[in-house]
Order: sequence, then structure tokens, then C-alpha cells
Amino acid sequence: MAAVRFILSVFSFLFHGLLALFLTALACLALAWGTTLHLEMLPWTGSTLEYVLLFGGLCGLALVILAVLGKLRPLFFVWTLAVLVLMVKGYVLSGYHFDPASAKTAGYLMLGAFVALIGGWLQMFRRSERRF
Repeated sequence: MAAVRFILSVFSFLFHGLLALFLTALACLALAWGTTLHLEMLPWTGSTLEYVLLFGGLCGLALVILAVLGKLRPLFFVWTLAVLVLMVKGYVLSGYHFDPASAKTAGYLMLGAFVALIGGWLQMFRRSERRF
């Protein structure tokens, strides 16, 4: 059980670390080039979307780093839950339309977010080793 718990925690950290890096890079590029992002699966538009992605990505990176260091693990779990809720709301419960290739990608993303949510839940209760 400890090995599964470890693998799920590492997957959770990697998934959300890469997602946060992607969101931050996407927002930085959009802000630097002055382009407007159109992500219909998210509830924000225009420059608000770019700043939400930027600060959300930076917050996600900080939470991943802190959770890896054994601090603020419950807040990291809240982050994993928020990401999954936004994905399900944006892809499934909204009027977002897919072509076959993007539906498959969205399904894989939501499955990855769900597995990362389980990893976030499991790591929340892991005891950190104290070194003196």
C-alpha cells in the first residue's frame, strides 16, 4: 500500500507541477505578445483569463513545491480538487463542443486530474520526517 500511495503522490505532484508550468507559460506568452486567449472551457475571457491563468499557475507551482516539502498539504489537495472541478465543469457541464481528437484529450486530462486528486488526498495525511 505504501508503494501505491507514493506513486500516486508523485504522479499528483508531477501532473499539477506540469499543469501549473503550462498555465504560467501560456499566460506569460499571451501577455508578452498582446494576444487574447480564447479558452471556451473556462469561465473567464479576455485579459481576466490571462491574469487568472498567470496567478493560478504561479499559485499552483508554489503549492506543489510546498507540498513536496511537506508544508500546506491540505491546501494542495484543495488545488487538485479545484482543477478537477473546473475541468469537469468546463468540458462536461458547459456547452463546450468537441471534435473527436479533443474529446479524447479532454478525457485523458480529466482522468489524470482524477488520479492526481487521489494522490493529493493520500499525500495530505503522510507524515513528514523531521530532521534535527
